[in-house]
This record gives sequence, C-alpha cells and structure tokens, in this order.
Amino acid sequence: MSQKNETAVLVLSLLITIGLAGAGIWWLTSRGGINLGGLSPENQTFPKSPTGNSPQSEQPIQQRLSVGQKLLIPEQATTTKQAAVQAIASGNYNAAISDLQASLKTNRNDPEALIYLNNARIGDRKSYTIAAAVPIGGDINAALEILRGVAQAQNEINQTGGISGTPLKVLITNDDNNPEIAAQIATALANNSEILGVIGHFGSDTTLAASKIYQQKQLVAISPTSTSVQISGVSSNVFRTVPSDRFSANALSRYMLVKLQKQKAAVFFNSASSYSKSLKDEFTTALYGDGGQIVSEFDFAKGNFNAAESLKSAIAQGAEVIMLASNSATIDQALQVVQVNAKRLPLLAGDGAYTAKTLQIGGAGATDMVLAVPWHILADPQSNFPQTSKQLWNAEVSWRTALAYDAAIALIVGLERNPTRTGIQQALSASNFSAKGASGPIRFLPSGDRNRAVQLVTVKPGNRTSYGYEFVPISGL
Repeated sequence: MSQKNETAVLVLSLLITIGLAGAGIWWLTSRGGINLGGLSPENQTFPKSPTGNSPQSEQPIQQRLSVGQKLLIPEQATTTKQAAVQAIASGNYNAAISDLQASLKTNRNDPEALIYLNNARIGDRKSYTIAAAVPIGGDINAALEILRGVAQAQNEINQTGGISGTPLKVLITNDDNNPEIAAQIATALANNSEILGVIGHFGSDTTLAASKIYQQKQLVAISPTSTSVQISGVSSNVFRTVPSDRFSANALSRYMLVKLQKQKAAVFFNSASSYSKSLKDEFTTALYGDGGQIVSEFDFAKGNFNAAESLKSAIAQGAEVIMLASNSATIDQALQVVQVNAKRLPLLAGDGAYTAKTLQIGGAGATDMVLAVPWHILADPQSNFPQTSKQLWNAEVSWRTALAYDAAIALIVGLERNPTRTGIQQALSASNFSAKGASGPIRFLPSGDRNRAVQLVTVKPGNRTSYGYEFVPISGL
C-alpha cells in the first residue's frame, strides 16, 4: 500500500473511532452508565438540539426565553419537571414548587429545575430579574455548566433573604451559540425593562454580536466564557469574569520556552472562530516576544484538512511543540492530531480542549498535554466553592460553572449597590469594585476584562473520572 493510501486509511480509522466514541458517550451517559468524576456533571453528553437551518434555529425568539413556563432543556426531563412547567404556565406556583422539589430529588444535577424552583418560590412577588444566555442548541454541555453557576448563586442569595430583601429571578434564554440569534435575543432582553443584567454569551462570536445592542440599550452583560481579545473595550456595558486569551497565550508561551525548553511550535486553529483566531494570534505574539518561533499554521476550517499530513508537514518544518487552539466545534479535529501525534511532540492547548472527550478519546495520547484554563477545582484549596458546589450538585464542577457563578455574584453586588441598569454599570466600572467569587476576588479592568491569571493543567492517569485520565493543576509556575 502507498504512503498516501496508508494516510487515508489512518485518518478514516480515526474518524470512525471518534464517531463511535462520541456515540458511546451519549448512549452511556443518557442511561446513567458513566460516572464522569472530576468532569461531572458538566461534560455529560446529551443529544444535541438541532442547529443551522433547522426548526430549532427558526424558533420565534419568545420560544427561546423562559422563567419556568416552558422547558428549554427537554432532554431527560422528569415527569414531575414537565408537570411543574405546566403549573408555572397556569400560575399554580405551589404545585410547581412541589413538583420541582421532587424532580431535583431524582436529578440533582439539573440547573434548569433549580432555577425554575427559585422562580416559582418568588411567584408574582417583586423581584430583580437577570437573564442567562446559554448555547443549549449549540453546546448543551456548556449550557448546563453555565446554568449551574447561575443557579447556585441565585439559590444562595435567595436563601439568605435576597438582595436587600428582594429575591432574584433568572430568565433562561437559548441562543444556540449563533451570533444572529444572539443579537435577536439581546434585542428582546434589552427591550424588556425588567431585565437588569445578562450573564452571557458563551462563544466570543455571540458575545461580540450582542455587544452592540447592550451598548445601545445600556444593559450590562457579563460573559463567563468568551475570551477573544476583540471583546476588550468593545462596550462599556460588556464585562467578563474569564481572563482574555492574552493571559492564556502568555502562560502557554512561557511554559513552552521555560519548562519544555522548546523554541519552535506549529499551531492548529479554526479560522471560522473568533476565539480560536484570537488564541492563535495571541500565542504567536507572545511566543515571538519571548524569543520563540511559529514554524507553521494549520486551519481546521479548511475542507481538505488532514491531521496526519498536517502533522507530518509540521515535523518536517522543524516543529518541536504542537499548539491546539481548537474551539468546541473543532475538538474532534484536534483529537485526530493528538492521536496521530502519538506523543512524538509535546502538546499545548487552550480551554476549548478542556472536555471529557479529550480524556476519553485522547487517552494515553493526550497524557502530559498542557492546557491553559481560567480555574480548576483542585487549584485553590482555601476556597469554599468546591465544597458547596459539590454538595449542591453531588458532583465536581468545572471552570465554566465557577466563572458563571462569579458573573452572577458580580451582578448581585451591582444590584445591591444600585438596582438599575445604569447603576449596575457604574458599580462594576468603579475602580473600587470588588466581589468575592468562586475563583477569588472579582475585579474588572477599564476594558471590562477580569484582572486574573490563568491556571495551567495537564492530563495524567487518574481515577477522578471513569476514563482513567484526569486534568491535574500544574503548580509552582
């Protein structure tokens, strides 16, 4: 067999492996057959809602908003949760409360149910309302992660009497991680005077698309997950609790040059993603600034992308390290690179690779990969959040939950200072603003960015997940 044919067979085999493994994750987790340990419950894989030109994406915007009167996450919904939604829609809050409590006894990991429960407890009483814009149709796992952080913050503040006696209500909205839909949702939220702040959006592209509306309507939005440097200073009403890609790129560049003692890298990225392009560009700038070199770039978005051929080309051009700037949409391509690399070159990656797939599919080939993430549950033993979140959800949570919690806490503190849209913006922008979050103090730079370093983690064999591998914090850097 020729070398070209061998390459084609290898790539086909990898694609089949990833497809079967993805199907295996869905089949097992949908039946409760996998305990994801350190990544549970965020990275359990549910069937994805349709995207693109499907009916899901063509839904009227009002069908994408709910304070409890409709299910936005119907997958695995208990019968009592379904009954609760009907009760809320008819104004029978007492029945809804009973049904949602029963549902949460069956499934403690359901943040939509906990948010609806707290909303039902408020009923028609006066409350302050914020929205959580999440990518249910684009990335259900990320949506659940974000909602858990929001739900925990809402639950805690309402259990302690609310914001100066006024409870917090949360409206959930699904933007499918689609920029066009995000802009429409931002308009709907901005035109609703009851909405005082927004947690979102998920992807950098969706946050950028919505930012213009939030600026025009003077509505604060805090993204817990959008890291593109394009967001810095884009709007005086847009903040984020996640550090920008510049922080991650600098940390990865230093690790490569100082710890790995390597000078030349090949970068794999997705030109169709603002996040991926941002991380690639920032890493390139940091590496050249520190004395290193990018010898080649490979674009996942190209229709003829071939992992084996790309890796072969990178090595031929002198690459000593592989940097994976993949986003959630291109994690499968990134894992193809991991497998064909077979540990020949050290691997670096951004937070887009912090998924259960990396452990389950990457396996031994991903061992010692180093990722830059905003937070890790084991990195701050002094924090109470890891314990309180585990007690609430009966599982450990990831950085997306922690930083969504921080976004909610920031809005809560802003509401405490001045419960108006302009009052919240002024509070968050103040030089003396500070709030205690899951990941430490929450402070914002004039650009709206979080003033916080990132955490490097590495993949190691371990028993905190069911895959035999786990993400472990790297200390002493």
